[in-house]
This record gives sequence, C-alpha cells and structure tokens, in this order.
Amino acid sequence: MADKKSCLVIGAGDDTGSAIARAFAREGMVSCVVRRDRHAEALEALAQSIRDEGHEAIAMPADARDEDEMVALVDRIEKDVGPIEVAVFNIGANVRFPIADTTARVYRKVWEMACFAGFLMGREVAKRMMERERGTIIFTGATASFRGRETLSAFAGAKHALRALAQSMARELGPKNIHVAHTILDGAIDSNFIREQYPNVDQLREEDAILNPDHIAQNYVMLHKQERTAWTHELDMRPWKETW
Repeated sequence: MADKKSCLVIGAGDDTGSAIARAFAREGMVSCVVRRDRHAEALEALAQSIRDEGHEAIAMPADARDEDEMVALVDRIEKDVGPIEVAVFNIGANVRFPIADTTARVYRKVWEMACFAGFLMGREVAKRMMERERGTIIFTGATASFRGRETLSAFAGAKHALRALAQSMARELGPKNIHVAHTILDGAIDSNFIREQYPNVDQLREEDAILNPDHIAQNYVMLHKQERTAWTHELDMRPWKETW
C-alpha cells in the first residue's frame, strides 16, 4: 500500500470517528483508525467493516497521550501505509464533575486526552506534511470549545486549549500549504453515548434535530477538498432546531 495516501483518525469511536474513517476511505485513502488498546477488538471490527465495503482500513491501537507511541504510529503509517494526506483528531473526553469534586487527576487526564494528544498528533503529522508542502489537519471541537458550562471545567478547559492549538497551527502552517481546521459540533450527536442519555432520540432523529455522524463526516471531506483560495478554518455544525 506504499503508493496509497492515508487518513489518520485519532479517536475512531463507534459513531463520529467511525463515520469520518469511512468517509475518507470512500475517497480512496487508507483509513488508519486509532483508539486505545482496550478498544482493539472494536477497532478491528470497524476496519473490517470498511474493508467489507471494498475500501481500505487498518486498525492501529495506540495511546494518543503517549509521545513515543504517537511518534512510532506516524512513522509506521508513513513508512508502511502511505503519506498522511489527512489527519483528524476526534477524541472527546466529555465528563461532568462539580468543581469541588474535580480532582487534579481528572482535570489532568481530560486535558491529556482532549488537548495534549491533539498536540502530539498535530506536531508529528505537521513534520511530514511540511516536507511535502500539502495536507489537511482537522481538530474536532464541541460547544465547550467556546463556552464553559457548569460541571464542565475540565472538558471546557481542554477544548478551549485545543481550539487555541488549532488557531496557532493554522496561522503557522497555512502559508506552507497545509490546511488546519477546527470544527465545533454544537449539539447532541446521534451516538451510543447520547442514545443512553436521551430517551427521545428516535423522535429527534425523525425530526433531523440531532447531529448525524455521516453528515458530519461529509463536512470533514468537504474541508479537505476546499480550494486554498477559500479555506475554512472554523466550521460550526448544529441541527436546524438547535438553540444557540
């Protein structure tokens, strides 16, 4: 597969991450899907489902918070799979704790997952993309990227920081022909997590009142395909009925 271009998806979960990986595989790229080792079985099932559709995907379990693992991951993809044309950071880490109950360990762990891991991915893929003077890097944000809410101090802090990272990288790498984008998913996503929390998900789906992972993924592909005369840096997405 050395002559193929690859798409790296960090945080290839059951819903949005999976949809993004499928969407870029359908564009002819090899989707390299990443989650921690404990999700290795689900990750391989995702990769196999993409291959069953006639496209290419490889499950690559790794801890995105570990610098050595991220360096080795990017090196492996570049050497054995193909140049990373698109890199998507999609780790969520959405947890709720009242401020008095937010331990230092929780705050640090959320930051490591939702921000530091994004830095590691962004830095490593940028090194390779700068050599080629091309590529797309997309960071997935949330409502917490621009508005902190009660019980979300750790999550909002991490997502604010990820947004700042994306802005800094965009300003540095844009003139080098590397498109850096930050998305804000402002609303509930039709996901396993939301289905467990919302009893009326079926109704929301019927009314198009919940974010559809496949439609989110379509916008990620659109960002990658944009002409550089009119690049989007930040794209916010929400259902048509969402209050904002």
